[in-house]
Amino acid sequence: MLSERRLEVLRAIVQDYVGTEEPVGSKALTERHQLGVSPATVRNDMAVLEEEGYIAQPHTSAGRIPTDKGYRLFVDKLAGVKPLSAAERRAIQNFLDGAVDLDDVVGRTVRLLAQLTRQVAVVQYPSLTRSSVRHVELLSLAPARLMLVLITDTGRVEQRIVDCAGPVGETVLADLRARLNSRVVGRRFSDVPPLVQDLAEGFEPDDRPAVATVLATLLETLVEEKEERIMLGGAANLTRFNHDFPLTIRPVLEALEEQMVLLKLLGETWDPSMTVRIGHENFHEGLNSTSVVAVGYGSGDEAVAKLGVVGPTRMDYPGTMGAVRAVARYVGQILAES
Repeated sequence: MLSERRLEVLRAIVQDYVGTEEPVGSKALTERHQLGVSPATVRNDMAVLEEEGYIAQPHTSAGRIPTDKGYRLFVDKLAGVKPLSAAERRAIQNFLDGAVDLDDVVGRTVRLLAQLTRQVAVVQYPSLTRSSVRHVELLSLAPARLMLVLITDTGRVEQRIVDCAGPVGETVLADLRARLNSRVVGRRFSDVPPLVQDLAEGFEPDDRPAVATVLATLLETLVEEKEERIMLGGAANLTRFNHDFPLTIRPVLEALEEQMVLLKLLGETWDPSMTVRIGHENFHEGLNSTSVVAVGYGSGDEAVAKLGVVGPTRMDYPGTMGAVRAVARYVGQILAES
């Protein structure tokens, strides 16, 4: 266990390195921070921190910089989440309140996160598997062609074309629409299949094939694997940190192009807590020089999706964590009110 004084020295090193982009020496630490000890004592503390793997010396005769292990300890024990100012909170609310639909909410959230943190922003669309049905609409496009519209409690809208074997009358369509909504509105997607499995039996024999086709399309929509969608923005922000990536920024950009990589980076949808993965804690080799800050958002007490940012390990963790948490809270409020 490190002493409180050495923890303070580590905190000061992280703060100075993040702020100045320069390795930090003992003389600078004693000048900038009220550590209450001599430069010689600070040098001794830095030697212990280096021996324990919390800081490293990038060049001979240079100061020290935090390692992944040092950042980890900083985030876990030393960094409070920096609250946003009242002006920043108002700006977030005003910007997100102008959204007209879910795509606009996600798009605005990505732009906002990228601007607030000056990192790469990643926002997952609300997961269908964690959503509830708000309404099912059936529209006639032609005598034997229908459109199925599924609206979720998170504002997501899924549309499917249904080609039936024969014409479907307006009376049957209205009856099916009413019966469907009476059974599934307010229910989780995972609960819907058993609720509608016998629905076709209540219709006239001639109408049952069309009803069965509509139900099959509805159930396919509920279980589709390609539902997980992600929007990314602010990749150009990484070019400001070229010196933070040891060899080249290319592996980072290539990793960010892969949707499955992004989904794994954000973590399990059901977990609403904030996660911070630093450097080599990231499973993808191309992202070993980055950190990821992510948190769940939702329209109630549980998360329906995740959002977060990706940036260099030399990151303002308290400020980034505060921004990510605040934006997630506002997005959740918008979904709850939509």
